[in-house]
Amino acid sequence: MILIQHATIINEGKRYAADVLIDGERIVKVTSPPNSSSLVGRGPGGEVLIDASGLLLLPGIIDDQVHFREPGLTHKGDIRSESRAALAGGVTSFMDMPNTLPQTITVEALDEKFDRAAKESFANYTFFIGATNTNSDELKKSGAHRAAAIKVFMGASTGNMLVDDESALDRIFAETDMIIAVHCESEAVIAANKARYIRQFGENLDSSFHSKIRDAEACFHSSAEAVRLAKKHGSRLHLFHLSTEKELSLLESKPLKEKQITAEVCVHHLWFTDEDYAAKGNFIKWNPAIKSRTDRDALRQALIDGKIDVLATDHAPHTLEEKKGSCLKAASGGPMVQHSLTAMLELCRQGVFTEELIVEKMAHAPAKLFGIKDRGFIREGYYADLVLVNPNRSWTVSKENLFYKCGWSPMEGTTFSHKVEKTFVNGRLVYDNGKFDEIFRGKELETES
Repeated sequence: MILIQHATIINEGKRYAADVLIDGERIVKVTSPPNSSSLVGRGPGGEVLIDASGLLLLPGIIDDQVHFREPGLTHKGDIRSESRAALAGGVTSFMDMPNTLPQTITVEALDEKFDRAAKESFANYTFFIGATNTNSDELKKSGAHRAAAIKVFMGASTGNMLVDDESALDRIFAETDMIIAVHCESEAVIAANKARYIRQFGENLDSSFHSKIRDAEACFHSSAEAVRLAKKHGSRLHLFHLSTEKELSLLESKPLKEKQITAEVCVHHLWFTDEDYAAKGNFIKWNPAIKSRTDRDALRQALIDGKIDVLATDHAPHTLEEKKGSCLKAASGGPMVQHSLTAMLELCRQGVFTEELIVEKMAHAPAKLFGIKDRGFIREGYYADLVLVNPNRSWTVSKENLFYKCGWSPMEGTTFSHKVEKTFVNGRLVYDNGKFDEIFRGKELETES
């Protein structure tokens, strides 16, 4: 058993002092701490004692959108490397996207990814199955329900899984009872913008043109179509990585359990603005693009107001070589799982968010939205997926302290005030101040029946 003593817990909208007792994989007791001083070593019952005085104890982060690049793109990252980086950032569970090689568009490919993760993943895991213009029958197979949801690319991105046939889209929305998670950008709007800027400035466009080509209208046009289809068919829709103020008009502020249409925002869209292209260049080139300060501030407020439900990363590593070139050539995406929690806690320190809100959007809400069983909260009987954070341990991101396989981060040079010190997965201390339990492997996420 493990007893975490004198922690400051942030959970379910509250902040309080408590001790947490772990037995095996689960939390068995959450109690007010004793008045006696901290014990060292082992308690009277033989439990390992961890003194968490001065530390924050949070439920493990559940990231509902990552690209760990396995199979087929493992020169960028893989399940083993990126799940290790996730643990260093307090992410204990992840949901991986289908745009790999081969693409995860069949039940067979989905099962193979689960098998691979069981052997390699340090964190808990699940996967999305991808939609195409022609695989609607595959999505209706019983084995497809093992996936967290169906991923639909209504805008082209890495992997070219664009679903652009109107009848195919209509069929997908009409024929499934699964959550449909969408990447929304209008290819027609993007193509017109791209042609216009090439005519004006030539093809050697710098990174600042990315948000002009993949602009707010491209996002809104596609997101509005996804919402229309969901309302037409009564589908359960989840809008990934919102990036514009305009898209917020499609959403409602009400409790998550009452929503048919939910939305996610990513760390980079809350942290950066288009003003940062001058310094960061292609390192902050994502699809959808990072946009204006006005958009960023509106997204922040929408997270606070409850229009946006989930906060994730869209972690998508590429090699340094792949990030070179003009805005038309450099790959879109970047690594973020190691720094997502600390970045958001930094915004709390700045007064933008509260720690209670960050825990709600990064742990509680993903668990509730996807029906994940016994995770996402600090509760007796739940899995002990926990993170201990030092709120007063300043550190600067550098290549020397990165765990991403790609070896770079858009956060390099940033100094954070919070540091993840320990991460527990299924009751096991798997990350401890830079050291990993290399033997441990996570579990497949279960859903509520």
